[in-house]
Amino acid sequence: MVKVATEVLSDDMLARFDGRTAGYDRDNAFFAEDWEELKASGYLLVAVPESFGGTGLTLDDYAHQVRRLAYVAPATALATNMHCYWTGVAADLMRMGDESCRCVLELAEQGEVFCALHGEAGNDLPLLLSVSTASRREGGWDISGHKIFGSLGPVWTYGGFHAMDASDPDHPMIVHGFVQRDSPGVQIIETWDTLGMRATQSQDTVLDRAFVPDDRIALVCPAGFAGAGPFQLGVFAWGLMGFSATYLGAAKRALDLTIDQMPRRTSIALATATMAHHPEVQHNVAAMRIAYDAAEALLERTCTDWTNGVQHADWPARLVGARHFVINQCYDIVDRALDLTGGAGAFKRHRIEQLFRDVRMGRFHPGNRLLAPEVVGKLCLGIDPDAPPRWG
Repeated sequence: MVKVATEVLSDDMLARFDGRTAGYDRDNAFFAEDWEELKASGYLLVAVPESFGGTGLTLDDYAHQVRRLAYVAPATALATNMHCYWTGVAADLMRMGDESCRCVLELAEQGEVFCALHGEAGNDLPLLLSVSTASRREGGWDISGHKIFGSLGPVWTYGGFHAMDASDPDHPMIVHGFVQRDSPGVQIIETWDTLGMRATQSQDTVLDRAFVPDDRIALVCPAGFAGAGPFQLGVFAWGLMGFSATYLGAAKRALDLTIDQMPRRTSIALATATMAHHPEVQHNVAAMRIAYDAAEALLERTCTDWTNGVQHADWPARLVGARHFVINQCYDIVDRALDLTGGAGAFKRHRIEQLFRDVRMGRFHPGNRLLAPEVVGKLCLGIDPDAPPRWG
């Protein structure tokens, strides 16, 4: 299976992507040429089961391919993950006998492109709570809200969303579904001019009573952790591990560039040796390598356990904790890499400069440094994460 996936994401393709990455970043442009190659190669179907025309990769093999792609083009890897994770969730649910997301696989086979419309200002618990509204009407739901960080802005055709039905204030429900881009009431607003991951073109999406028919609704469940089940866990697994794999691939590139550069850097204080012989360079490179190995081991173990169906009772804590740890290690790796450039990394022409900015975006994803300790700590201590007051 990995051989098939390597053919879908060939070394020649990756070399071309590598050559285009800096230009997309500089121009704040979507990775259009990469996108066309990925579509043509079948990469967008790698997590889709073979019965639906895909490659059928499971999470462990998929995460490996994400790391290969992110090594040369982090933004391309991050944005395509938003599509692929929906197909991975749908595939895993089908394996469990749950066809609630079958439409995702059918539409992906037809060439439709999915994005994630979970980000919302004023909501730090995406997927579980929402400031967007869902109102029931005959045949489906009217969805309203302002979504942010909608990657694949120029090309997505269906947006995976969640919104809250508060018609019964004592029992609010979360509606999960897929809204078609060309539906009345869907507007894309171009806001994307950011620190890093610029080529993702993750624009805002405003939904104004956009109608979603019942056959595009995956789940209606109680708000909060009380409603969490296989669907939400699947999104956490494929989404968060895909994010983690992306940033780990970028961090590996920073580590490799540093190791390559240090034996060629010189100092007047080191008359016969290079900076590779500087004890603090050795210290920092060692710390980078140790951080990488630890993050890689946790990511691979988590993805392998998920793929093998290991029944961990604490999967939410494991997934959120793994995402938190891996991306924090990636931060440390690129921080040290920038330090070791000796000032050269301040210039746009230096690849470490872009990697430093791209990896900075990792902490904005769900399960950040504010939320992850709360979720993991409460679950470990047996505290109901839905119980008020949330803090204190």
